[in-house]
Amino acid sequence: MTLPRIGVTVGDPAGIGPEIIIKAFSRPERLPAAEYRIYAPRSVLETEEKALGIAPARGRAVFAEGREGRVSLVPGEEPRAPFSKGAPSAEGGRLSFLYFKEAVEDAGKDRLESVVTAPISKAAWSSAGVEWRGHTEYLDNLYPGAIMTFWSERLKVALFSHHLPLREALDLVREKHLYDFFIRLRKGFRSAGLADAEFLLAGLNPHAGEGGVLGGEELSEILPAVRRARREGMILSDPFPPDVVFRMALDRPKTVAVALHHDQGLIAFKLLAFETGVNATLGLPFVRTSPDHGTAFDIAGRNAADPASLVEALRLAVRLTAASL
Repeated sequence: MTLPRIGVTVGDPAGIGPEIIIKAFSRPERLPAAEYRIYAPRSVLETEEKALGIAPARGRAVFAEGREGRVSLVPGEEPRAPFSKGAPSAEGGRLSFLYFKEAVEDAGKDRLESVVTAPISKAAWSSAGVEWRGHTEYLDNLYPGAIMTFWSERLKVALFSHHLPLREALDLVREKHLYDFFIRLRKGFRSAGLADAEFLLAGLNPHAGEGGVLGGEELSEILPAVRRARREGMILSDPFPPDVVFRMALDRPKTVAVALHHDQGLIAFKLLAFETGVNATLGLPFVRTSPDHGTAFDIAGRNAADPASLVEALRLAVRLTAASL
């Protein structure tokens, strides 16, 4: 059986990305068998391995269930300028974008089935002159309609809008945009192996507008889009009060809570599954996952980072790759 090819990008080299990658692959028995390719500067990984006292996790290895796989390094450009561990910088932003871009290009050329991304710094990308705010925005530029979702054992969440200021996110809550999103969302989860998923929708306003008393968007924009999507066969609820919808989706494996803006969904998700949650981008011709946490500059270089979320991201990448084949 051919092993899936999983690209793993280093993230910001000044953050915890190199550390959690090394720790994750130091215990391959926790991971499904695959051909893992790490996109990172050789010097960054070697420096981190020396600091952690962990032998290089490269070459053939025995993964879960005793199956053999392989871990290799895809080295590329080395740092051009010094950067400080634990702080965002233009050089860290340049390197993290460079290696991410290379892995995405390889996936687009069918050299990878999946890309797993360690955390980047949006401030560092901006300092480096990168025009996109983050991974998802870059992917959406290449593959319009990319959807940010979050997966854990107990809860799945999908986001209507991503990294936008709240005022801009609210302006997008229009029937046309919502209907298009619902159809793409259903298609994305079908590709991920959940053809019979049900979607519980969070309202925009307190109490989901209380019949228009606490806001009119539910009646004027959201419900018309919901009804159109239902006519297409989507299992989609009317908007529920946002303060209960995530509880309703809890421990229901085929249920997805749908949030109308970034923090509406992620406050609930990260409270529940910060250590083990996974960010998965749907709507791409390949699988993309990542840990649900950031660069953690405050603990970078202290051997304090937990690789659990990255381990789950690697596991989900292999599972979604199998579902999409």
